[in-house]
Amino acid sequence: MVTKEEIERFLDRLGAEGASHTEVEPGLWVVKPGGELDFSVVVHFSPPVVVLRVKVMTLPVNAGTLATLSRRLLELNATDLVHGSYGIEDESIVMTEALELAHLDYEEFLAAFESITVALASHLRELGSYREAH
Repeated sequence: MVTKEEIERFLDRLGAEGASHTEVEPGLWVVKPGGELDFSVVVHFSPPVVVLRVKVMTLPVNAGTLATLSRRLLELNATDLVHGSYGIEDESIVMTEALELAHLDYEEFLAAFESITVALASHLRELGSYREAH
């Protein structure tokens, strides 16, 4: 099983791709992808999994807008996302991915991280239109 220290080494390796990370408490890191991306990925070591999550936006207040957004997020889950999924937590839209630690390697961790960051980079403009609508 992958240890907390190995996850930290995975995060250090992301630095070669331009990402930076900070451990905010034991087993919980905030990762800033490199480049123009203006969001952070939270990585939480929580055996038997490691969870990657991003807060995308606050839920719209307008019920019609929320219904339209919810449908669109389900469509994106079904068509655009290889790793992770959109969901609702409290009053926020989040994207999460859980990876089993039992057989996790860096390539699988990197693929999940890149899938989330690429998906968000391509979806943020569209999702931002729902943010402006409430």
